[in-house]
Amino acid sequence: MALGLLIIRLVLGLTFAAHGTQKVFGWFGGYGPKGTGGFFESIGIKPGVLMAVLAGLAEIGGGLLFAAGLWTTLGAILIVLTMLVAIFKVHGKNGFWVTSNGIEYNLILIAIAVGVALIGAGDYSIDALM
Repeated sequence: MALGLLIIRLVLGLTFAAHGTQKVFGWFGGYGPKGTGGFFESIGIKPGVLMAVLAGLAEIGGGLLFAAGLWTTLGAILIVLTMLVAIFKVHGKNGFWVTSNGIEYNLILIAIAVGVALIGAGDYSIDALM
């Protein structure tokens, strides 16, 4: 079980952190604060650039905490909060399926984050060492 939780935490956490770097730094094909901020402004999240940076930092921080298994519940909360914003501001109106830009992917990430937070990070985590 511990190895399974480690794999889940690493894949979700590092992917989520990388997604945050798209917003904050424009890495991995991202649009950076200005581009993401423009999108945020277009969907009513203002001030766009500041909110893009804050969202990106939440994704980076939450993802890295989750991956490391350090304060895993806090990492999960940051993941869940950003996914809830994505659902309510972008994906919710498009239905369920990701092929229609719906909530499917966001909901899966929420379920994984909440599940790991409830189970615990596992033996291969900083939480277990503390």
